[in-house]
Amino acid sequence: MTKDADSVTKRRIGVLALQGGFEAHERRLTELGHEPLRVRYAAQFSELDGLILPGGESTTHLKLIALEGLGPALEAFVATRKPVLATCAGLILSAKTVTGPAQASFGFLDVAVRRNAWGRQLDSFEAVADDSDVPLTFIRAPRIESVGPGVEVVLRYHGEPVLVRSGVFFGATFHPELTTDVRVHRQVFGGALNAATSAR
Repeated sequence: MTKDADSVTKRRIGVLALQGGFEAHERRLTELGHEPLRVRYAAQFSELDGLILPGGESTTHLKLIALEGLGPALEAFVATRKPVLATCAGLILSAKTVTGPAQASFGFLDVAVRRNAWGRQLDSFEAVADDSDVPLTFIRAPRIESVGPGVEVVLRYHGEPVLVRSGVFFGATFHPELTTDVRVHRQVFGGALNAATSAR
């Protein structure tokens, strides 16, 4: 992985909490000394120093974002260039192009992804990133099939990109929140100066 973000004071990091696995992200943020906030309303985005778009079911996320009228607030938040981590279904929502099947998305990251391309639920597996000991947990994970010129590949697995970034916006095909390793969250959001965790 590239160098971790510098240590920072405690940040309020939103976790989109419409559906999916947001609780584990909250635990990782707390371990880093940050304050997680479950985001369900448009007005909450103005309170945030960063944001996580978690895993879950991407089509359900899209329907609930539309139902709650969150799209404009989400797009406005990303435009502020505060740090964002999009994992699994969150990456699908953020991609420029989605296939397997085709699906609407916000296009925050210049990547093309294929849904469920690492396998269905029964094909879930754990692994370790290439040239690193960062643990990877894949659950109905998308594959990144191409990256645009402004996107940096941070981690690979079997040569394929599994963690990418464009500025302060990160996208992961795997679930970094499902292990006790906080390095991905630390790289995106930094660690608060008063954090008690000694995790990696």
